[in-house]
Amino acid sequence: MWMLGNVILVVAVIPILIALLNRVLAALERIRAAADDILAGGVALVGELDTTPELLATTDRVIAEVADGAVRYAGSVGKLLD
Repeated sequence: MWMLGNVILVVAVIPILIALLNRVLAALERIRAAADDILAGGVALVGELDTTPELLATTDRVIAEVADGAVRYAGSVGKLLD
């Protein structure tokens, strides 16, 4: 009787457990690879952020120039409409 149980264990249960473990480990490797890609992208992005203060200063300067032009245009239009 015990011999039959041992045979069933070796033939059926252990291969199923090994197959399930292989699937879990394969998913874990895919997750690890995706996490490594995300980390590499984040590190590359940090390098691109070094110029942010200069870009913001340029944006502020352009906004000020556009605002001045808009005020001059509105003043001219206002004189024409009066």
